[in-house]
Amino acid sequence: MDGALMKYRAFLTAANLGSFTKAAETLGYSQSGISRMIADLEHEWNVKLLERDRGGVRLTSEGHELAPAVQAVCDEHGRLQARIDAMSGLEKGLIRIVTVTSVATHWLPSIIKHFRDDYPNIDYEITTRGYSEVERMIAEGQVDCGFVRLPTKPTFDTIYLERDELKVVMAPGHPMAKADRFPIQALGDYPFMTIDKQGDSDIVGMLEEYGVRVQSSMTTWDDYAVFAMVEKGLGISVQPSLILQRLPFNIVEKSFDVPQYRELALAMRDRESLPLATKRFIDYLGYRNGD
Repeated sequence: MDGALMKYRAFLTAANLGSFTKAAETLGYSQSGISRMIADLEHEWNVKLLERDRGGVRLTSEGHELAPAVQAVCDEHGRLQARIDAMSGLEKGLIRIVTVTSVATHWLPSIIKHFRDDYPNIDYEITTRGYSEVERMIAEGQVDCGFVRLPTKPTFDTIYLERDELKVVMAPGHPMAKADRFPIQALGDYPFMTIDKQGDSDIVGMLEEYGVRVQSSMTTWDDYAVFAMVEKGLGISVQPSLILQRLPFNIVEKSFDVPQYRELALAMRDRESLPLATKRFIDYLGYRNGD
């Protein structure tokens, strides 16, 4: 990719993630490199693209106006690259991915849809597992890449994606259903439903950090079984926001009094040695939220 396109991607990624640091992790540059590329654009175009403050970065009014055109240039370059790839032999291929259920349900469909528009003959092998199994399959080379929770194995190459809030879910008639926030210490006051895939639940570390012992009333591998039980008032649970989208259950979700998060990333053993189809697939991660 030439220098101008790298600057365009740096600008769009920083704007989407609200952070130079996260943009650097996603694109594989240093934070200073991202900052310099955007500063170069602002100098070349004589406009202010991003506002910088203690909370991160956000688009200025000029940035809002220019971002769609910049995105269109990057999209057109992607289509050009797809034609070149087809001439180079990227007409068929297999992408092997391992992921947790929430990502498979809410991110992969949009990513694959956009990727398939440009590469219609690529096949996919998608496996859903718990976090520890995701890491094991990546480490053993059973898959090309996988979606992981950070921190992960230090030997992996990773691309940071985003921070996903953990929330408490309960039935509408639960005593805490009308509370503004759910106190972390109150997790131990009610029957608790958990999705425990070989001990790597999203909340294990949080419970240990705050010294909370929950009243475990059910443990299952099935995400939706938990929601069905919660809906009937059989207990509460803690789930990532990503999986709470478009749920067919009548439940209430609450943030904690001290907000809790999981950090999600794409991981692989060695980015440089990935199959060509998977390398191209990575360029489409920005479509994960349906953009």
